[in-house]
Amino acid sequence: MSWRTKPFLVLLLTLIGHSLPARAGTADPLLASIRKAGQAKVALGSAPPYIAVSPDGKATGYVIEVIDLALKGMGLPALAPVLTAWDAQIPGLQAHQFDFSGANVITEARCKAVLFTAPFYAMRDALYVLPGNPKHLTGFSELARSPEIKLAVVRGSSQEAYALKKGLTPERLVLVTDIQAGAATVIGHRADAFAVGQFTIVAPEQKGLEVVVDEQAPPAWVGCGIS
Repeated sequence: MSWRTKPFLVLLLTLIGHSLPARAGTADPLLASIRKAGQAKVALGSAPPYIAVSPDGKATGYVIEVIDLALKGMGLPALAPVLTAWDAQIPGLQAHQFDFSGANVITEARCKAVLFTAPFYAMRDALYVLPGNPKHLTGFSELARSPEIKLAVVRGSSQEAYALKKGLTPERLVLVTDIQAGAATVIGHRADAFAVGQFTIVAPEQKGLEVVVDEQAPPAWVGCGIS
């Protein structure tokens, strides 16, 4: 698979302490637009503690810290968060509603729609289930062979696409708007499992959940989408 990347926020280099590219001083149209606006408009989905936006509009979390470091290193204005549903981020980038997205799984289909930065973390998909894993679920392939199982996924997510690719029918999917809603569907017995990245829900046992990593799922790389 060939993934297009654009050296705008070279976040991977920021994380390991290397110098950011000299491109920050060039006449790149996106950089020029951000400087003119005096802010970098960033689409953010709710994924605490990695991404959180408070009622007063303040963004916090690991992803925010990484983006802030990259923006500062390139001499660019501060991040201006735009709380955006996950399934609206790629269409919003295509419509130039914001400058980039905070964190999206990089897929071949998405790379045909927008550009991406270098990835800044990787994960595998996982199933969040009730404690003790009462349905003995291990991954997407098994789900496809168990027609009675309902799976919650965030609408428009890479997990939704992967579930359909593995053979789950649309009527077996419970579509939710965000991570918190996905967890609630399992806790409330409206779905048997919630599919999302393995690190997405921190301390799941404290929330009444257990995580089962799908060892057969391909690694997922996460980066920022760019308009």
